[in-house]
Order: sequence, then structure tokens, then C-alpha cells
Amino acid sequence: MKTLFSKPIKMRKIEMRPKNLLVFFLAIASVLFLVATISAATTELALVESVRVNGVYDYGNEDISVIAGETISVRVVFESLEDASNVRMKAELEGTKQDIEDVTAYFDVEEGIRYVKTLAITVPYELKDEVSDDLALEIKIWNGDFKTEYPEITLRVQRPAYQTDIMSMSTSQSVEAGETLPIDVVVKNIGYNYLDDLYVTAKISALGIERTSYFGDLVALECTDEDGEYSCDEDDEDTVSGRFYLEIPYDVKSGIYTIEVIVQNEDLTESETRQLVITNDFPSNVIVTSSTKKVAVGEEAEYELLLINPTNKLKVYRVVTESSGSLSSSTDAAVIAVPAGSSKVIKVIASSNSRGEYDFNVNIFSGEELVSTVTLTADVEGTSLTSSVVVLTIILAIIFIVLLIVLIVLLGKKPEKEREEEFGESYY
Repeated sequence: MKTLFSKPIKMRKIEMRPKNLLVFFLAIASVLFLVATISAATTELALVESVRVNGVYDYGNEDISVIAGETISVRVVFESLEDASNVRMKAELEGTKQDIEDVTAYFDVEEGIRYVKTLAITVPYELKDEVSDDLALEIKIWNGDFKTEYPEITLRVQRPAYQTDIMSMSTSQSVEAGETLPIDVVVKNIGYNYLDDLYVTAKISALGIERTSYFGDLVALECTDEDGEYSCDEDDEDTVSGRFYLEIPYDVKSGIYTIEVIVQNEDLTESETRQLVITNDFPSNVIVTSSTKKVAVGEEAEYELLLINPTNKLKVYRVVTESSGSLSSSTDAAVIAVPAGSSKVIKVIASSNSRGEYDFNVNIFSGEELVSTVTLTADVEGTSLTSSVVVLTIILAIIFIVLLIVLIVLLGKKPEKEREEEFGESYY
């Protein structure tokens, strides 16, 4: 049995003449062109009827204006040319530093049906040396088998009319109560127009402290147009800086607080915040060793209060005690002066002639300002030793008086015999 390889096959040499070679390449090019044409004709998925950017229709020959930093809506109306599943639409802005895009979820389309899809994109702020510039918006509708790309739309990106950038807000991350906190602020005009009479405020609202400073005028990036070149006066600035000092109160509680810097004039109000940690070893001006005392009726309960002056100045405190019900209270020092960075002890005394649990307040004033209120408790129960002695003395006194009266009565009476004898004898 003979096989295909049972004997050598002689290969015939084919010579390609130049004319034949040209015809061969032309045939290959024609086939490739035909394949590309058929492929292009069969991969289109949709016919885009209209595109609106922020409500403005794209006519293909005009730029559409948008503002840097704003979020724009891209609304696309198209007719499907195919039945297709897992279709998506994407809108993309090609920036110099980054590309911003938004993509729809998967959806299905049917041939001949019109669809509307809307996407949202945030315009990047890449205007470093210009007040406006162009960005290209691309729109694509596709799935695994088909693809339609809409011609690029040119967007004219402009700076906002009035806007500042708080370029830096430098301060410590933590501070001790009673210290002065410096805050350095740098503000730049990144808007389209000149900014007049700019004021900057730094504040901590939770503590009720703030400082405001006048930062002056800030020019726009491009001030004048001279033969196509932009220039500003030598004295004009688009950036300004300043320093604020916030005095943290001595009695503030430890915790996390918010610093807010507000930039404003007649045309704008902008702000930026930062967190600040405040620590305080002495959150109160008064420390009580024991706020509850248990005593008997009529006895005095004694409390010790430590008055602290954490400031760097002499403090004069006024101590006012309150009474509650049948409880009376007093202090051994109604007015006391405490040197800077020092402390002193005062005593508060309370007593009651009735049993019960009594709460009463001790108010500490610095000038007319109430700096602290301390609540003390007196638990009055039973009877006191002094009260028992008094009662016993009274009882003994009563017994003594009764006995004395009885004795006097007895002594005042005479025997009957003596009286009869006195009245029995008679002399005429």
C-alpha cells in the first residue's frame, strides 16, 4: 500500500515576476480593505442623535463653556443599531494631569429603539497659568462585540468668577489649655476676577474664640492684556499671608476641637477646617477631696475645697455657699486671693437639725464671672451626743424641780396634834 510519503515529492520552483508580484500585493490590499470596511460597518452599535453638556447641545463647531471644579451632566440620546447585551456608556475628560470619567451600569439595547443616558463628571482644576483652557470630552458606547465613539467635544474650561484657595493653614496639632495658639494662613486668588477687601477669620466655635484680620485686595492671575501678553503691576499680588493668635482658655476641657478659617468679601465666602487636640491637667478651678459627708443631727459636716489658679496672674475668688431645706452652710473664707500658678484650701461647713440627705451648691466667682460650681452632699442621720446630754439635763432639771416643790409642800404642813393643841387651850 502506498502512502502519501512513500516517495519523494518534487517541489516545483515558482518564479514571481514583477508584474505578478504587484498584482499579488494589490489583491492582498483589496482583501484587507474589504475586511476593514465590512468590520467597520458591522461594529457600530449606536447612532448618537444628540449630546447635551449642562443642558447645552453640542453642534460640533462651537466650544461649550464649563467651570473648573464643578460637576457637569452629560446627556446622550442615541438609537441602537443592534440587539446587544451588557452595553455600557462612558464619558471621559482628558486632562493634562489626570483623566476623569463616569461609566453607566450594564444595560441591554434593541435594534431601532432610542435610549437616553446621563452621566456626571467633575471638571478637573488644571488651570495653573491661565484663566481658561480647552479640554476634550470623549463619549463611547460599547460592549464585547460592538462599539460606537462619538466625535470629541471641546469644552472651554474657565476659572470660577470669584474663588480663593486656602493654600495652607499651618498650626500645631495639639496645644495645652492656657497657651496661645499661632495659626499661619496663606490665601491665593484662583478666580477669574479681582478680589476687593478680603477679610480672613480664624475661630474655634466650641470655645467662643475668634480673630479677624484684613488681608487687602488680591488681583486675578491675568490683570491686563498687552499685545497678547498678560502682566500685572509690580505691587499687585494674587497671594497673601497672615498670622493669627488664639488664646486657649485655662478651664477648657481636654478633647478634640475644630479650627475654622473663613475667607470672605462681598463676592464670596469660603472656609476650611482642621482638627486640634487640647489637653488640660486641671479642667476645673476647684478640686474636692470628698463631696459627701455623713453626720448626726446637729453635727457639722466639714469639706475641703482646693482652689487652683493655673494662670500667670493673681486671681481673687469669691466663695458663695447655698442652703437647702433645713440645712445651713458657710465657709471660712468668703474671699480668697490665689497667686499665679498656685492653689489654696478653703473649708465649707454644713449642719442640719433634721434627718435626711441634703445637696447644696458652692459657687466660686472670679470677679463677676462664675468659674465653677461644686455640689456637696450632707447625709444627716440619727441623733448626736450633744443632743442626748441636753435632753438628759432637761429631764433631770424637771425631776429636781418636781422634788423641790414636793419638799416645800411637805415642809409647809404641820402635824395634826400640834394644831389641835394650839386651838384646844383657851384663856379668858
